[in-house]
Amino acid sequence: MDWTLEVIVLPVTDLDRARDFYRDKVGFHVDIDAEVMPGARVVQLTPPGSGCSIALTDGLPSPTGTPRPGSYHGLQLCVTDIDAAYAELVGRGVEVSEPQRYSPDDGATFLYFTDPDGNGWAVQEYRRRRTEPLHRVLAALAARNADGPGDTVG
Repeated sequence: MDWTLEVIVLPVTDLDRARDFYRDKVGFHVDIDAEVMPGARVVQLTPPGSGCSIALTDGLPSPTGTPRPGSYHGLQLCVTDIDAAYAELVGRGVEVSEPQRYSPDDGATFLYFTDPDGNGWAVQEYRRRRTEPLHRVLAALAARNADGPGDTVG
């Protein structure tokens, strides 16, 4: 059985403000913006090229409790060109850190920003994805490991 991570419910105080930020400033696509049952609204947004979305909700019951807006940190996006990502975010008006190059290795450069509620995001440069998109790497890994123990993603 496949277990895919497809949606992360992100706690925010104002759905419209958060939707506008993620759509207009960060560039996510709005997939859903609807009342899904009486008194419950869901705004689902997906980063371009991603298989995982964020969901902003209001009025949905949660049997595990509702996280405090601004309490999520460590959400991470991956890009193939950190300088282009930085320029795009700055050009859209996002307050973002300068790229932090921790080493010359691929995957070791990050920048950071927060949403209007303070939820924290990292953007990681992974240049290898230009020629090896993650979905292809994972499909090859799954095929290679169909009969054996797991391996790491490269």
